Amino acid sequence: MRSIHIVILSLAAGLAVTAARSAEAKPAVRILATGGTIAGAQSSQQSYGYKSGSFKVEDLIAAVPNLSDVAVLSGEQVANIGSQDMNDAVWVKLAKRVNELLATREVDGIVITHGTDTMEETAFFLNLTVASDKAVVLVGSMRPATAVSADGPGNLHEAVTVAASPGARGRGVLVVLNDEIHSARNVTKTDTTSVETFKSLNRGPAGLIHTTQIAWFNPSDRKHTTRSEFAGKVPAELPRVDIIYADANMSPALIDASAKGGAKGLVIAGVGDGNMTKPAIDALARAAKAGVVVVRSTRLAAGLVLRNNEVNDDQMGFVASGEFTAPKARVLLQLALTKTRDSKQIQRMYDEY
Repeated sequence: MRSIHIVILSLAAGLAVTAARSAEAKPAVRILATGGTIAGAQSSQQSYGYKSGSFKVEDLIAAVPNLSDVAVLSGEQVANIGSQDMNDAVWVKLAKRVNELLATREVDGIVITHGTDTMEETAFFLNLTVASDKAVVLVGSMRPATAVSADGPGNLHEAVTVAASPGARGRGVLVVLNDEIHSARNVTKTDTTSVETFKSLNRGPAGLIHTTQIAWFNPSDRKHTTRSEFAGKVPAELPRVDIIYADANMSPALIDASAKGGAKGLVIAGVGDGNMTKPAIDALARAAKAGVVVVRSTRLAAGLVLRNNEVNDDQMGFVASGEFTAPKARVLLQLALTKTRDSKQIQRMYDEY
């Protein structure tokens, strides 16, 4: 009888060790929640409007069946706001927390739930400031959690799957929605309500995900995360940079007001290849001479703003944004200004990132 007990105890111990090893084999993914539509609630399912950030991170995890099969999960609430209210203070807090977590052995990857309106800007900020090659994945939804056919749970499952994938390492910060994986540098929101809103118009997606199967495409050839000069150097505050939208008969008044009002940098969402009226260019030239760094971008969703094309950047002391849309050009300029006000050095950053 004693020998039978010993055998049973040995088998039980073996099963426990096997279960522990199986659990250890799953990557540890921390979910950081910031609010957004993915955590939003309608007053009724017939209601068009909704309140962002109505649910907490625990609710989001519980809403996804079998999510714990993908990774060992943990969660924390960093903020609970609509992404229209995303701000520099939350960016700084989020970047510092991501760097703290990824520096430990206890976290293999991070998923950040976020509203879609400014997701591309938060993702790009993290792409420049995260000092790790571990996966960081932003995810959101276009329909609130209470909607019929809410897209949040499926998106979250795919985001955790991507964050747990060894193939995600070293690719920089990623954005996952609607079965597509995008590099933070390249992605932009293109539609106000469609679930197919996120696109990388110049370069295409970084990969596709179907259920749990991932097809990776070519990684980014630009500096990010561990290769970034901003990696791990999260400033306590970011300088003010304003975006000004160009149009026909553009007045210099907003440019003058912004420069006089304390902006350290200006990004112009110009027409076409970053162009604008002569009075506006003259106002920008005055601002540049006064020490305000000026970046020419475009109000268009795709294409490049080339240096010295139509506007003499060398003569005016301007920076050309290259592939960056105005919102992302602003993010890079905010970080660049924490290091230098030299337009030539800042142009180098736009060319390298």
